[in-house]
Amino acid sequence: MSEYKEFEDKMQKAVQFLESQFSSVRAGRANAGVLDQISISYYGTMTPLQQVGSISTPDPRSLVIQPWDAGVLRDIERAIQESDLGINPQNDGKVIRLSFPQLTEERRKELIKQVKKYAEDSKVAIRNVRRDAMEQFKKQQKASEITEDDLKDSERDMQKITDDYIKQIDAVTVKKEKELAEI
Repeated sequence: MSEYKEFEDKMQKAVQFLESQFSSVRAGRANAGVLDQISISYYGTMTPLQQVGSISTPDPRSLVIQPWDAGVLRDIERAIQESDLGINPQNDGKVIRLSFPQLTEERRKELIKQVKKYAEDSKVAIRNVRRDAMEQFKKQQKASEITEDDLKDSERDMQKITDDYIKQIDAVTVKKEKELAEI
C-alpha cells in the first residue's frame, strides 16, 4: 500500500482544505475560524488577524478582537468590512466587537449551496488525483514494470481509496449542512 502513499497524501490534503474552507463559512454562531482568511497590513506586511491580537468568544453570538497594538484597530476594522463576512464591526477604541445575527432562511440556503460547491470542488480534486494515479499505473504497465494483473489490482485499490475519501467529504459536508440548518 505504500506505493499509494503519495496519492493518499494528496487526497488527504483536499479533505483538509475543504475543512478549512468550511471553517470560514459563517454559521449562526460566533466562530473565530471565520476570521482565518482575513489579513491586515501590519507595519507594511500582510499579517493574519490572529497574529495581531487575541480573539475571544464572550457569548455564542459575538467575537471580541483585542489587538496587542491599539494602532491597528482601524486596519482590523477596515479589513473586516472589506471581507465578505457581512458583519459590521464595532470599534470602541480598545477592542473590536463582532455580533453575529441569526441567519435568515435565505442566507442559510445560500451558505448550504456554497458548502456543496466547496465539497464538489474537493471531490473533483480527489478524482483528479485518482486519474493521475491510473495514468501512472498504465505507464508502468506499458514499460513492463508491472503486470496486467498488477495494473488491475492497483486500479481497484485506487478506486477503493478514492471512494473512502469521497465518503469523508460527504460526512464533513453533511455535518456542516446540519450546523447551518440549526436555528
